[in-house]
Amino acid sequence: MEFSPKILLELSYAWIFNEYPSFVEEDSRRFVSQETGHLYIAKVEPSDVGNYTCVVTSTVTDTRVLGSPTPLVLRSDGVMGEYEPKIEVQFPETLPAAKGSTVKLECFALGNPVPQINWRRSDGLPFSSKIKLRKFNGVLEIPNFQQEDAGSYECIAENSRGKNVARGRLTYYAKPHWVQLIKDVEIAVEDNLYWECRASGKPKPSYRWLKNGEALVLEERIQIENGALTISNLNVTDSGMFQCVAENKHGVVYSSAELKVVASAPDFSKTPMKKLIQVQVGSVVSLECKPRASPRALSSWKKGDVIVQENESDADVGFQ
Repeated sequence: MEFSPKILLELSYAWIFNEYPSFVEEDSRRFVSQETGHLYIAKVEPSDVGNYTCVVTSTVTDTRVLGSPTPLVLRSDGVMGEYEPKIEVQFPETLPAAKGSTVKLECFALGNPVPQINWRRSDGLPFSSKIKLRKFNGVLEIPNFQQEDAGSYECIAENSRGKNVARGRLTYYAKPHWVQLIKDVEIAVEDNLYWECRASGKPKPSYRWLKNGEALVLEERIQIENGALTISNLNVTDSGMFQCVAENKHGVVYSSAELKVVASAPDFSKTPMKKLIQVQVGSVVSLECKPRASPRALSSWKKGDVIVQENESDADVGFQ
């Protein structure tokens, strides 16, 4: 026999028998579905006669609502004979399950004698040691769901009159999560940028890029391939806040970083050259010319008015 409440989200269900605080105790014969809220009694006995009231509790606010009492009476026109199990509670044919979630599969059958519930994997693989059977085998619980837990599961309800089987398939999915983030970077004008962001997930995430909150406009020197962004021949206007976006149908994640493209004239203030260097005759001396400049400066060397070396980037010169 089955009683049904109205279904809402994020709720837990219980049933009062006659008067509070006498609640229906679940066992192999009585089952309350936390998916539907229904109360099932596999084989009604005279002791079950009375009034039943559904109690719906919000798991968010911890508030309760009581339904109207529903009477259960026994028919006087005969006695129900023995019959094979009839599965009334079963899980969907296909049920997506998120990585790391706790999955609960319900199964309950009516029948006389009261059916026994057992579970197995259709592929013949053994159950993981983390799997728990609750509520007299009416609930199979898989904590911390992982890809190896995906597959087909069977619930077998059996009594002396026969058996019935319900089957369903758990599929694995994972929201995107970052494997490699982008970081702030400062680059000189005319240099090239290569930024790679990588995320894992199932299905495999797709990528897109934003600049200052807007979709990045692609052109010949700005390209995206497999989540990697390349910008060649940078200029100052390329500077800004960038976001790499990885997404699949189950979720979206963002990685943000700032690109600074700098341009400056050659500056020796942080790397000044020594005005006097004393060396021994016959020794080797090396003079550095490394000004700070964006783009890189072209350097030349003179000894007096004679050019020693020219058109070199960050050039050093050596004498013997």
